[in-house]
This record gives sequence, structure tokens and C-alpha cells, in this order.
Amino acid sequence: MNKIRLGFIGAGALATTLSLAFKQQGFKITAVSSRGFESAKTLAERLDGCRAAADNQEVADSADLIFIATPDDVIPVVASHVRWQKGQMVVHCSGADPVDILTPAKKAGSQIGVFHPLQTFAAGLEENLKGITFAIEAQEPLLTQLKEMAQMLGGNWIELKSKDRVIYHAAAVFVCNYLVTLTSIAADLWESIDVPRDKAAGALLPLMRGTINNIESIGVTSSLTGPIARGDSGTINKHLTALDNINPNITKLYRELGLNTIPIAIEKGKLNKSQAEDIEQILKQ
Repeated sequence: MNKIRLGFIGAGALATTLSLAFKQQGFKITAVSSRGFESAKTLAERLDGCRAAADNQEVADSADLIFIATPDDVIPVVASHVRWQKGQMVVHCSGADPVDILTPAKKAGSQIGVFHPLQTFAAGLEENLKGITFAIEAQEPLLTQLKEMAQMLGGNWIELKSKDRVIYHAAAVFVCNYLVTLTSIAADLWESIDVPRDKAAGALLPLMRGTINNIESIGVTSSLTGPIARGDSGTINKHLTALDNINPNITKLYRELGLNTIPIAIEKGKLNKSQAEDIEQILKQ
């Protein structure tokens, strides 16, 4: 399979990570294009035998399997402006968008699919793909091919239906993007007690890592600790009063997250019905 020629439309963090990983597995990366030619050139220089393409058509004309690794809103534009070839494979890397946004390629006789790595790609960092999950959508024979490619990168795969992609992606936003938001809020709270934000984030990171390690080792429900898990309504009241004095909007978020935490605490078995009702009343006030 690694004799398949790959092309990348897009040269950002996602395209960089995927193309370098496929190169390490013996795939030939023929060409890469980008809205900024310098970005394409920078990536191409890291991929032996790859050229920076002047336009997306050049990538499509040079490869058997083309990954569209652009911002999501650009994918349909790319799909409709390229002249695809019969028998070609065209795959986009969006988490939320269905395979049908590649319909122009399908009408031209290409096989179409989705290959979304469930990982965060920060600019300038080459994330490890080993152990991650790839959300795949395609018809055979491309479906099997994409599954095998995910495994070659050391990953797992799940097969998604188009109608399920938005929920899948929204779930990822909760644990990835909003984790950053929650960390920022926590750092702001520490800053209000005269601890600099960068020092606050550094102090909170081991706690976050410990929580993630617990989830991995003992599961989500068993990992819940803190005042709701203990039925400690007194501490919750103190939190709400203190947060109101700093930012009532954060208090609202604390209440909403707390209400969603009660069922987990009940499932864990440490919170009885009476305690749960008391905490629910406090959080709904």
C-alpha cells in the first residue's frame, strides 16, 4: 500500500503531521499546495521528493490519494474547483463535515472519504499519532484502505455515519477546546489572588494530568473527586459566594457544570439521594 502516491492540499499543522507520519511509513508524498506558497515550500522541503505545487490542481494531477487538510469551510471550495480523475481517491480531514461535501469528486469518478485524526494540532508542534483514534467514513475499497492507513500510523479507528459526525466533533470540543477554556478561567481565578497566570497554569497542570491518568486507569466515573462527589454542600456554597464576588458569569458556569456532575457522583455511589437533592437545590438557586 505504501506505493500509493499521496498529495496534500493544505500545509498547516494537520497536513504537516500527517504527511511526515506517512513519509515515515514509506509513502511517497508527491506534492503539497497551500494558500500561501511559502508554507507549501516549507513543508515540501521536509518531504524527500515532494514539490511545492503552485495550485491545488497540480497536487490532484500528481497523486493517487489526495488529502484535503484545509480549514473546514474551504473544503467544498477545493472540491468544486479541482478537476478530479476517475479512480482517484479524495479524502478530507474535517471532524464535523460529512463525506458528501466531496460530491464533485465523486461525480468525476473518484472514491471519496473522511480521515479525521482525533488529536489536537497546535502550530509548530508535531503531535504523536500513536494510540489516537481516526474517525473514518468511506465506501469500499477506500474504507478498508483508510483503516489500514490508520493502523500503520499506530492508531485505532472508528467508522462513522455522516449524520453522527457533528455530535462526534462536539464531544471532542468539550474535552479539548473547552479544557483550554477551563484552564484559562482557573488561571484567571488564581490571578485574582495575586498568582500570575503562567505560574497558575503550571501549578494546575499536574492536577489535570493526574485526573487524565485516573480516567485512563480507573474510568470516568471512578475518577470523580471533589465536593460534589463527597456531598460537601458547605464547600459548594463557599465557592458560589466567592465566585460571585469575582465574576457572576463564572458562577453560572460553575453551577451548570456542577448540575451535570451530580449524576456522575450518584453513579460512583458516594452521594446519596438526600445529598444530591441538597446540592441540586444549591446549584439551581
